[in-house]
Amino acid sequence: MTTPPTALMITPDQAIDGAPAVRRVFALDPDHGPVVAAEVLATAHGVCEVRVNGAPVSTDLLTPGWTSYEWRLRYAQWDATPVLAGRAGGRAVIEAVIGSGWYAGHLGWDGSKEVHGSERAALVELRIRFADGHVQTVGTDETWTSVPTETTADDLYDGQRIDRRISAADRFAAAPMPGEGGVRIVPFDAARLAAYTSPPVRRQEEISPIRVWRSPAGALLADFGQNLVGWTRLSVRGAAGQEITLRHAEVLDAEELGTRPLRRARATDVFVLSGADDVFEPTLTFHGFRYVEVSGWSGADEDLAEALRAVVIGSDLTRTGTFRSSHPLLNRLHENIVWGMRGNFVDVPTDCPQRDERLGWTGDLAAFAETAVYLYDTEAFLADWLRDLAVEQEHADGRIPIVVPDNLKYEEIGAMAAAMGSSLVIALWNDAACWVPWAMYEAYGDPGVLGEQYASMTGHVRRVAAALSPRDLLEGGFQLGDWLDPTAPPDAPHLAKADPAVVATACVHRSVVIARDTALVLGRDDDAAEFAALATRIGGAFAEHWVRDGRIHSDAPTVYALAIAFGLVEGTDRAAAGDRLAELVAESGHVITTGFAGTPFILTALSETGHLETAYRLLLQERCPSWLYPVTMGATTMWERWDSMLPDGTINPGEMTSFNHYAFGAVGTWLHRVVAGLAPAAPGHSRVRIAPRPPETGLTSAETALDSRHGRIATGWSVEGGRLRVVATIPEGVTAEVSLPSGFAVEVGAGAHEWEESFPGVVVRSAASRPWVSTGESEG
Repeated sequence: MTTPPTALMITPDQAIDGAPAVRRVFALDPDHGPVVAAEVLATAHGVCEVRVNGAPVSTDLLTPGWTSYEWRLRYAQWDATPVLAGRAGGRAVIEAVIGSGWYAGHLGWDGSKEVHGSERAALVELRIRFADGHVQTVGTDETWTSVPTETTADDLYDGQRIDRRISAADRFAAAPMPGEGGVRIVPFDAARLAAYTSPPVRRQEEISPIRVWRSPAGALLADFGQNLVGWTRLSVRGAAGQEITLRHAEVLDAEELGTRPLRRARATDVFVLSGADDVFEPTLTFHGFRYVEVSGWSGADEDLAEALRAVVIGSDLTRTGTFRSSHPLLNRLHENIVWGMRGNFVDVPTDCPQRDERLGWTGDLAAFAETAVYLYDTEAFLADWLRDLAVEQEHADGRIPIVVPDNLKYEEIGAMAAAMGSSLVIALWNDAACWVPWAMYEAYGDPGVLGEQYASMTGHVRRVAAALSPRDLLEGGFQLGDWLDPTAPPDAPHLAKADPAVVATACVHRSVVIARDTALVLGRDDDAAEFAALATRIGGAFAEHWVRDGRIHSDAPTVYALAIAFGLVEGTDRAAAGDRLAELVAESGHVITTGFAGTPFILTALSETGHLETAYRLLLQERCPSWLYPVTMGATTMWERWDSMLPDGTINPGEMTSFNHYAFGAVGTWLHRVVAGLAPAAPGHSRVRIAPRPPETGLTSAETALDSRHGRIATGWSVEGGRLRVVATIPEGVTAEVSLPSGFAVEVGAGAHEWEESFPGVVVRSAASRPWVSTGESEG
């Protein structure tokens, strides 16, 4: 592994509007032959882009991303050989442009800026190896200079202003530049440096507008047909000094750009033309959007469609899991889940990518982790985020923050924050410490993540033990509970039907069980016994105080879903709880009545207690609130609220109204495991369960595939003429436990397999009139 850089952290010694560059003109060491290799190591307080002789050394974006800067600052390692190879002597120029990023820009929802620090700074080291083995090192120090750049303003929330009248080419000449000044050293503890292990953020694809038109108010609008995360690139020629402004939003409001859900985020880029052919790409910001309003465009409206492209960005993850069915709306739902994950996995797993928030909420990821690890290879991405969770926990006396990295500890966020401070444990959110590494272990089979996170996991469950009431329940204090239950008041999303203490106790019980199982995997038998006893105490108290003849205190769907899914009711109580859950779902008219805590588990609880058809009626419901309602409204990502857009096409008046929020996409796990029928039966999918459970009506086929650590595992089914046909492909090293609806069971090894049995007929509603419905799964 490359040794860490030894350069110094530097910042301009003068005030520079926008994104400054620090640069160094240097001579290649003579008499050592040509350059045969070069590498750049770089990090920043902010985000940085490094160029040598004007050429970018990497396609990575927003480097070094966002970590818990107080204790971890990643550095990138880039191959710079292509820009210097073969040169023997002469002068060269290296620069780093420094954006504000998460470090010095706006962060959070109260307008805070410079939360982590007020000075943008960069640390860059260029290592050049010559033919004779000599190595020349050029690192940031007091000999570098600072200059303004064409980016005269930048912010992740607000956008970027680029003035092409300021030439970037001048920065790569040896001559001094107008406005060039010095730099000064920023005190910096090099022990904070950590090499990148998480995939970098990169461009993923480009999308052309599907429509360009004028709104009723005369605004020039472009629709990319997909809610996405990134920016718009504009190719244009116009008069020098002409300004073109691009405003971004996810939806339209009364046929105009719908910016109210962005809150304080301006999401606006301004491009100032040079007078020649210009290409603008604002790489020091990002937006969540489907629509763009363009003002200042002097060409024909129809020409804008050729000049404008949406550039999709995200952490460079490999797609592993797919799903397809005979139901077009269900396919679009799954595609929305994928796009929601893509847009929110931008260096950290965020809650939303568009407004003044974009934080690493732990509860969202706890709910979604099992779906995430199936859809993409997130092992390195999540392991890196968990390191931040653990270091934040370590420096907060064992308390796990509700966002990671934790910017909220520096901010005043009102009465709710004060209330949360009274609780030792915020269930579900804090439970990410256990739920996320366990989901990774089940998906990828490597106990290393459990070992690395063991102190964090056990610290959390021991904090749970300390927080229990004398009744061995997690009650008292403040809980976020079944957040965003659709029956909760719009301005108080924590006031769900489900009693918050019941929800909290169920969630922490699951964490204790996971800690017990983790201890067993790692051979920590004493800890396993401790946690087993704790789980028994909590489970016993739950049953004693809150379960009566299968009825659970607060009698809300979420409490039944959690109790069933987490093994808190057994025998006749479990059966009765399943029956009551099915009754409640039917009484609601088969619409969603659960929030963040209950939604990921309600279909599992129904199907595991003999109520498969009720689960399918809930899944395939199109009335609001439901999973498919947003699809019928044209959604292309998951929504924060079930009714982020109301049936009349207006935006929900609530303050929290994101149209790209992945948490409710946790239903993807049920699609994979029950609808299509593929679930892990051992960590890493060395054993799998092939157990599709088709509905009697609504679907005629479904299929899923997973690129596991052992190879591609695929299964699918179809019903035709009263016969169910199931197929599966199993790679070497994997054993499949097959279970069909009739009760037939068999165990098979590697190869292609097929089974057939009789099955009730299936009737499918036509969706041909819905032009926005996907015809299949996006491979993303």
